[in-house]
Amino acid sequence: MTRIVFIAFLLVLSGPLLADVLIIDEVRQVERMELPENGQSKAAIESRYGTPEQKHGAVGDPPISRWDYGDYSVYFEYDLVLFSVLHPGGVIERS
Repeated sequence: MTRIVFIAFLLVLSGPLLADVLIIDEVRQVERMELPENGQSKAAIESRYGTPEQKHGAVGDPPISRWDYGDYSVYFEYDLVLFSVLHPGGVIERS
């Protein structure tokens, strides 16, 4: 019984360690990706990255809109990029 409890304890502790490794791998991959940068125009983004999979209309004041690409989304204020956001789990390269 003690052996089972000890193994269960080790498994519980190893979960966060594995998650840390995955986060580090994602950060390294993101650094190699060329994502749209703040301040670029919608025309520049579409010219360089192509037509997005989906365009969401503007909401709020100031108007914020979103374009969705495969692994990330680009948020705009008026016509300029605010930031790019990666989709959860979409970054890690699968072997």
